[in-house]
Amino acid sequence: MIKFNVLTLFPEMFTALTDFSIIKRAIDNELIEINLINFRDYSKDKHNKVDDYPYGGGSGMLLRADVLKNCLEDIKPKRLIYLSPKGKLFNQDLAKEYSKLDEITILCGHYEGLDERIIKNYVDEELSIGDYVLTGGELPAMVIIDTISRLVDSVIKEDSYSDETHMSNFLEYPQYTRPYDLDGDKVPEVLLSGNHQDVDDFRLIESFKATVRNRIDLLDFAKLDKKEMKNLREILNKLKKED
Repeated sequence: MIKFNVLTLFPEMFTALTDFSIIKRAIDNELIEINLINFRDYSKDKHNKVDDYPYGGGSGMLLRADVLKNCLEDIKPKRLIYLSPKGKLFNQDLAKEYSKLDEITILCGHYEGLDERIIKNYVDEELSIGDYVLTGGELPAMVIIDTISRLVDSVIKEDSYSDETHMSNFLEYPQYTRPYDLDGDKVPEVLLSGNHQDVDDFRLIESFKATVRNRIDLLDFAKLDKKEMKNLREILNKLKKED
């Protein structure tokens, strides 16, 4: 079981994650726990104020250090992640690493960020889910919790995700289901052949194609075997001709 503590000003947003589908079942089956903590409750201001102007001037507001310190000193997080556009990019490898922990605390930022002293003294890791800026950390927190949770034992079957995009150096191959013929667009015959080796070869080649077209940066050439390198060269040559 893994426990997620989420420090947020908007706990109501997380019903989109906790009340539906796989994550709800995982919570009901006590495979994961999501503990929502509104850190506004730790403000000692009579108006429960949590933000203030930055020293030195500048646009926007910052989350107050004293409010967050009160919260963090109370809950004493084992591993504190701060969600920030300045953070390291979250990926599948990090998700697998975190899925082995028993407790993670996620701090959802707001406004222009938070006081640097909180980052320096309490935060273990700053993470970002992409090169863009959101209005707050709640959506990234949900993305990270969902990504990690589905890798926790028994949340879903391992064979349901072992071949997925980002579980290897390749993007996932295209998949098909019924009907066989969709307005003249038919399922590739190899998938109906019953020949497992031919199906595996087809899927590998299609994975290569998708990766070369969309995310060639994912390919770790040093880890490719001879067959994969041969397929890759053929695909690159074919794509060059198509261009």
